Amino acid sequence: MTITGQRNGLQPAEPGEEKRPEAPEDSEGAADFFRAIGKMIKLLRERKGLTQKEFGQLIGYGEDQVSSLERGRRTLHPDMLEIVDRVLDAGGLLLALKPDLEAAKSRARVRHPAWFRDFVRLEAEAVELHGYSTHFIPGLLQTEQHARALYYMRRPLLAEQTIEERVMARLARQTILAKWPFPEFSWIIEEAVLRRPIGGWDVHHGQLEQLIRIGRQRNVSLQVMPMDRAEHAGMGGPFTLITPKGRGQVGYVEAQNISRLCTVAEEVRILASQYGLLRAQALTPPESTALIQKMLGER
Repeated sequence: MTITGQRNGLQPAEPGEEKRPEAPEDSEGAADFFRAIGKMIKLLRERKGLTQKEFGQLIGYGEDQVSSLERGRRTLHPDMLEIVDRVLDAGGLLLALKPDLEAAKSRARVRHPAWFRDFVRLEAEAVELHGYSTHFIPGLLQTEQHARALYYMRRPLLAEQTIEERVMARLARQTILAKWPFPEFSWIIEEAVLRRPIGGWDVHHGQLEQLIRIGRQRNVSLQVMPMDRAEHAGMGGPFTLITPKGRGQVGYVEAQNISRLCTVAEEVRILASQYGLLRAQALTPPESTALIQKMLGER
């Protein structure tokens, strides 16, 4: 099947486009603001007598996510400020920053590779997102340590500054998981992906814990495709289906830093049909959680 796109808002990358130099991005002011909020949250958390892990459990974040938030590497979705303000007994102090946070997020432009930007724009508008992954943990589900390990092993090698920018960009995308009203998410991940200890076993352990944590969200369905299946509808490779608000569903396919958006109705229908079959062939969400928990107990 040929995946096609349009070069107008749904613009696919051309081969080699990722190698073009990117324009300087003026996000220093926004980054300083995010760091300031992080320091404020850390101070309020410590005054409350909460550890990062305890605080994370109260707001649905992992310990590493809280650490990233307090260092300004991760930004809160503005709608999360009300929850954090209440949990930390901030008395409206954090909630008062909501307009400023929204403005800072609109000013901040994170560095995504050129070939990936169209997908990120659609993802941010999604009311539904469904993904099938064959080689890696989907970006929206990755821990900071896992994402950094992936970028460090990239070939050709990335500069240290580029790695940090890419990690921050990936974490910034994850604010969609807390956006209200909640988008509907589902992912099917190959079992082999979950058995590969990217970054070492400590990093991998944290990644598996995050999958369980996110998989418990009421707007998320997480399934594992076991390696012993005799029939498999996804042999054509990974893909994502996105439904932006007020628009029709589109498909997205990526390989070797070349991406394509699929907007032709019949081709999107075929991808959606394949995804339906994959969901039927994969383990159920409870079975998938049980398998991941078993993996955690193996080390």
